[in-house]
Amino acid sequence: MARVLFINAGSEGHINPTIGVVQELISRGEEVVYFTIEAFRERLEKTGATVRTLDGQRFIKAFISGGRNYLLERINGLLHTAEIVIPSLLEQIEGEHFDYIIHDSMFGCGRLIAQILKLPAINSCTSFAQTKESFDKMLEQLSKNIPKEVLKNINDEYRRLTAMVKEKYTVEIQSPYEIFCNPAPVTIVYTTREFQPYGEAFDQTYKFVGPSISSRLKQESFDFTAIKGKRPIYISLGTVFNRAVDFYKLCFEAFADSNHTVVMSIGEQTPQFDLGEIPQNFIVKNYVPQTEVLKYTKLFITHGGMNSTNEGLYYGVPLIVIPQSADQPIIARQVANIGAGVTLQMQRLTANQLREAAGNVLNNPSFHKAVLQIRESIQKSGGYYKAVDEIFEFKSHNDI
Repeated sequence: MARVLFINAGSEGHINPTIGVVQELISRGEEVVYFTIEAFRERLEKTGATVRTLDGQRFIKAFISGGRNYLLERINGLLHTAEIVIPSLLEQIEGEHFDYIIHDSMFGCGRLIAQILKLPAINSCTSFAQTKESFDKMLEQLSKNIPKEVLKNINDEYRRLTAMVKEKYTVEIQSPYEIFCNPAPVTIVYTTREFQPYGEAFDQTYKFVGPSISSRLKQESFDFTAIKGKRPIYISLGTVFNRAVDFYKLCFEAFADSNHTVVMSIGEQTPQFDLGEIPQNFIVKNYVPQTEVLKYTKLFITHGGMNSTNEGLYYGVPLIVIPQSADQPIIARQVANIGAGVTLQMQRLTANQLREAAGNVLNNPSFHKAVLQIRESIQKSGGYYKAVDEIFEFKSHNDI
């Protein structure tokens, strides 16, 4: 049995794929100490992990303090979180022994903590992976749009923050890639090489295990008799960008009085009474058990988060992707590239456009053929079982 330090302060999209991994690690005899924010404590304690928390409010405040307009500012924001996270974590684990660390790819302190503690490290990547070459190229392109004086100030702040880390923890940061992507000797990627853009560019240190679909350990009440045999359209904008009353009303306009049964998840922050009268063919819930609903679904209208997209493809459901932020435009393009769905833009979207797109995807056999092909590769990929196999292979190579 080994003792694992797992660090992941992220959102639902970063936490959920790790739940099955943690459960499987524990079932194989590992002891897992999981650092996250308080909101995820109960969910992770149900896996059997020991949960310790970081100050989520201070973490977000530090991250935002770096600036939000440019990627380089967000990298500085991640460096600001080091002042919040590292002292707290080191204090909480003082005197304890760990055999290896697993850190989230977009949690800016993961690689730093692995170096400070001198632990063998595994990177947990819940979005598309990036090589240093692709990241540097993207950063160079994006930096061209930054005014020179602003760019100078951002770079000066980056140098100040990296110097502070070096002085305080004797760890030298070589590039922004190390902060934003947290490279490690092994990276677990929760999608397939086939779905990953330029998947052939990644060497064997990247382990494409496919989506990690497991019980979310969250109690939901949903009447499945209402959709059995009806093959519904399922609509969800995920858990972060789901305060979209106008969009939900647009969906009513697009599909009310149609032959479609529609299940719509609106999130816990949107009161149903804000939507007005709900059409009879709609089932509207603040939260639904998504992976279970997808088993019955004929079309998934989604924001294009990596988890939701992978889950839709896993169950062979064609997609309409309406990206909101973050990596979702990239994911939407990849869905369109492989022919598994179409992408629409939220701005100026009309009910007629949404209705026509749904008809196109539902009635064009090419979408179903593409989805079935990617479904086969995803279902064979192994998910969290394969992830833990790779982790144990890593342990073997490192004599852990």
